[in-house]
Amino acid sequence: MMDAQGGNHVPQGGGTRRPAVAGQFYPAGAERLAAEVNRFLSDAHAAGTDDVQALIVPHAGYVFSGGMAGRAFARIAPATCYKRVFLLGPSHRVAFGGVSVNATDSCYVTPLGDVAVDSAVCGELLQDDKLFCHLPQAHEKEHCLEVELPFLQRRLAVMPPIVPLIVGTQDYSALERLADRLLPYFTPENLFVVSSDFSHYPSYADAQRVDRETGEAILSALPEVFLDTLARNAARAVRNLLTSACGQAPITVLLLMMSRTRGLKMEHLGYCNSGDSPYGARGQVVGYHAFAVRRQAAASCADAPSDNAQRAFSLTADEKELLLRIARKSIESVLSENRGPLCDETRLTDRLRTDGGAFVTLYLHGNLRGCIGNLVGRGPLYQTVADMARAAAFDDPRFGPLRADELPKVRIDISVLSPLRRIHSADEFQLGRHGIFMVKGGRQGTFLPQVAEETHWTKEEFLGHCARDKAGLPWDGWKDAELYVYEAEVFHEDDAARCS
Repeated sequence: MMDAQGGNHVPQGGGTRRPAVAGQFYPAGAERLAAEVNRFLSDAHAAGTDDVQALIVPHAGYVFSGGMAGRAFARIAPATCYKRVFLLGPSHRVAFGGVSVNATDSCYVTPLGDVAVDSAVCGELLQDDKLFCHLPQAHEKEHCLEVELPFLQRRLAVMPPIVPLIVGTQDYSALERLADRLLPYFTPENLFVVSSDFSHYPSYADAQRVDRETGEAILSALPEVFLDTLARNAARAVRNLLTSACGQAPITVLLLMMSRTRGLKMEHLGYCNSGDSPYGARGQVVGYHAFAVRRQAAASCADAPSDNAQRAFSLTADEKELLLRIARKSIESVLSENRGPLCDETRLTDRLRTDGGAFVTLYLHGNLRGCIGNLVGRGPLYQTVADMARAAAFDDPRFGPLRADELPKVRIDISVLSPLRRIHSADEFQLGRHGIFMVKGGRQGTFLPQVAEETHWTKEEFLGHCARDKAGLPWDGWKDAELYVYEAEVFHEDDAARCS
């Protein structure tokens, strides 16, 4: 509703928002609820920190997703003092455009007590931008924000007021506008909690595959990569997959704010789905991720990574040999259906247990036979290599699955990647040294650094082919795309290794 000056009408506060799903999604009794939340937080075994800027948290019934929610909230040090908590979630019950702000209720009631609403900030949002509205029906029975409150009440020594926001639009321009409007609040003094479950209703195995890719996209912290991944998931027509993320819109807003803010890092805290619960069937499941966005210590100019220091780390000869053996063993385990250990785990060094991105490339008689990789490492490097080796052998859509008679003749190359670094001009790109990753309008593509040596392209040809052949952009589409560079430590088997 508009006021006489053309701004949104700001409703008077003073109401009380009663629990809608107490006794259904979580216990209605205070003592039992506190004990259950405490157990979830304790089971997380997380070291709490005071640098958490945002969380992505599931919102299902606690018997299904409470453990994963506990991992997220346990990442916050209990003594952290936030000025307010912004709660962003999707609308499950009411279809509408825009963003509904609960400015009517002065507090939310849970079995653990009352949580105040920051009515002043709610009023400012409503007054300042027509994107915001007040739709009581969007809040009255909505569970996605309510279920997060008991965790905040038990984790934080001082519970700050909340700003409850239900996002009803998925229009990208509207989400960009929302991110811009919330950006002044996206500071260390405030916590943002984004409420979202992930894959809805595929089989257990399909959910694991879909949710892994969605999680990797979120870990990249690039909104375009996230939305493109959701589109690709939908295009695969996975049986019973209703959505890859019900909180697509608020997650996008968070990633947009991250892209406009320096010194933040996305951290993956865990994954499960409802099939992992004793109360859940595995025929149709819902997936649950937990993420934290943390502030990184500000680096001085002297501490900023130089070109010589960009590489994440350098591997020893023994570590490279072990990764190559793990890659080959991973492929052999599929062909032989022998899923034993991939290696002697006592040989795994700290470097191989560190999260890292990697590509695995297969060559047969000198010709490409498969290449799959992750730009951003979501798990230990040795496991990433094992997963990408299997994917390169059996899941590269350009080739049929690798046959057992081909494996002895295949040469395996591994490229271990440094973290992505945003550049603002192609002048910063060094041909032959840098790999390129470009993103524009939901399209993306990458070339590894060694492609330059294999093709003998000029810099302009390298970027043009990546834009046209990989990202599906015009030849010169790289000129106004977002550009990221990375380095790769590349190593491969020799003939003796393939025969051993």
